[in-house]
Amino acid sequence: MSLTTPVQFDAPFQISLDVRSLCLSDEQFFLLCRDNPELQIEVTAKRELIIMSPTASDAGWKRARIIRRPANWTEEDRRGICFDPSAGFTLPNGAVRSPDASWILRTRWQALRPEDRQGFASICPDFVVELSRGPIPLSDLQEKMEEYIENGARLGWLLDPEDRCAYVYRAGKPVERVEHPEHLSGENVLAGFQFNFQEILQEP
Repeated sequence: MSLTTPVQFDAPFQISLDVRSLCLSDEQFFLLCRDNPELQIEVTAKRELIIMSPTASDAGWKRARIIRRPANWTEEDRRGICFDPSAGFTLPNGAVRSPDASWILRTRWQALRPEDRQGFASICPDFVVELSRGPIPLSDLQEKMEEYIENGARLGWLLDPEDRCAYVYRAGKPVERVEHPEHLSGENVLAGFQFNFQEILQEP
């Protein structure tokens, strides 16, 4: 589809489309995303399109803080590269995902050929963050976090401000639910990074 006129969204939405019979190529998927920049579009390993509307305003400012903190830290640390939610990555299982925030070790990123960094790079971030927000079911986000870990992510946070908790995903370890966290640590992946969870509970 191609949107040639402005679209009004009355409320955030997420829809799923089974496109297996279309045999959608990587190039076609990239063009679909390029032609519809107002939507966030992912594709699962089963070739199902996930189409999401723009983020609700309230979640948007939380998302901005989630992105800003690791981005600022990365500029000082220099060991890795931080990405915002517009960046898509092709995981080893074939899914194309766009975390709310992500980080890749600089040496891993630089090992990619320049042409492979175009489009949706075939690499799984070392660190990923997803924000729980409507209309995406929490269970869908939990499955996505598991997918990141299974495909090479070393650390992931699923942040749930409504329930005031965070789910911490680590490679080779069970998920940890942290109730009412003050700070979350980048542990040995983003060594020295701390995120103040309370920031996304405050009013703007």
